Amino acid sequence: MRGLSGTYWAIWTGLLINRLGGFAIIFLAIYLKDIRGMSTAATGLVIGLHGAGGALGVLAGGVLADRWGRRKTMLLAYSTSAVLMMAVGLSSTPVAIAVTATLLGITTQLGGPAAVAAITDVVPEPRRLQAFNLLYWAFFGGAAVAALLVGVLADVSYLLLFGLDAAATLIAVLIILFKVPETLVRHPHVTGGKGLGRALTDRPYLVFVGLTFLMAMIFAQSTTMLPLAMKGDGLSTGQYGLVMALSAGMVVAGQLFVPKLIGRARKARVLALALLLVAVGYGATALVGSLAGYAITVVIWTVGQMLAAPPNAAIIAELSPERLRGQYQGVFNLSFAASAFAAPALGGLSLQTLGDWHWVICLGLGLATAAGHLVTGPARERRVAEQRELVDA
Repeated sequence: MRGLSGTYWAIWTGLLINRLGGFAIIFLAIYLKDIRGMSTAATGLVIGLHGAGGALGVLAGGVLADRWGRRKTMLLAYSTSAVLMMAVGLSSTPVAIAVTATLLGITTQLGGPAAVAAITDVVPEPRRLQAFNLLYWAFFGGAAVAALLVGVLADVSYLLLFGLDAAATLIAVLIILFKVPETLVRHPHVTGGKGLGRALTDRPYLVFVGLTFLMAMIFAQSTTMLPLAMKGDGLSTGQYGLVMALSAGMVVAGQLFVPKLIGRARKARVLALALLLVAVGYGATALVGSLAGYAITVVIWTVGQMLAAPPNAAIIAELSPERLRGQYQGVFNLSFAASAFAAPALGGLSLQTLGDWHWVICLGLGLATAAGHLVTGPARERRVAEQRELVDA
C-alpha cells in the first residue's frame, strides 16, 4: 500500500462509499419489471437508455476533466447523480422513468474519466497496476455489501434503496470537496476537439477500446439479463442478490492477490485467459436452472473478471498521452457506456426470443474477444515501448 498518495486514497474512499450504496443498478431490472410492470423488452430498453446517457456522459466527462478540471468534474457528477437517483425512484410513468434514467446515466458516468485521470496524475507508473487493482477491489467491496442488502431492503421499500444510494453519493461529494485537490496540470494549447480527434484516430488504442466494448457487453449481462433469467427459473430477488454477493465477495477476498498471480505475464495473454473464463462462465448459464448451478457459473466468470481488471486499466494508462488523459479515458469508458445501452437493449430482445441460446451467443462473443487480444497484443506492446522511448529521450 506504500507509495500511494493521500489524494489517491481519498478518491478510493469516495468510490468505496458510493458503491456501498450502489443499490439502484443491481435491482433496476427487477424494479422496472416487477414494480413498474414493464415487459422484458421495455425493461431492457430503459436500462439501455441509461447506458446511452452514460455514453454521452463519459465523452463530456473526458473533455471536462482535461479542460475544466478533475475535481470540479467529479463534484458535478456526484452531486447531480444524487438528485437524479431520487428522481428515478419517484417517477411512475414509463416516459418519466425513461427520461430520468437517461439523465442519471449521463451524470453517473460523467465523473469516471476525471477520477481515473486524477489517479493516473498522482500515481507513478510502477504503482499503477497496484492502484487500479485496489480501485477494482473497492468497487466490488462496496458492491458485495450492496448486493447483500438489496435482497433485504427491497422487501421493505424500493424507494428506500434509491434514497440510500443518493445518500452514499452525497457522502462521496463531501470527500471529494474536502480531501481531493485539483491534479490537472494545465496545457492551454490543448483543446477538447484535438484531444478527442487524436483519440478517435489512434489505431492501437481504438482496437483495444473495441475489444473492451465486446468484453463489457458480456460483463453487462450480470446486472441486466442474469436477474431476468434467474427470475424466469423461479428464483427470487434475494437469491439473485446472493449470487451477486458471491461474485463481489470473491473479489473482496482474492483481488488483492491478482497482481502477484499474473506477475510478469504479458497483459494480452492475461486478458485472453480472462475472456476465456468469462465466455465459459456466461455460456454455461444456458445449462443451469437452480441456485447452485447459477452460483457455479458466477464463480467461473468472476475469476475471469478479476484477472481482466488490472491489466485492462493499466493498458489504457500506458496508451494515453499525458496531456489528454481525461479524453482518452472518456473514449475508453465509452465502451462500457455503449455496452450498457447495447447489452440490455439487444439482450432483452435476445433473451425473450431465443431463450437459453442467448447465453451461447455470449460464449461465442467471449471466445472471439479472447482471440482478438492474442492477435492485437503485440502491436499495443510496440506502441507502449515507443512512447517510453520518447519520454526517456
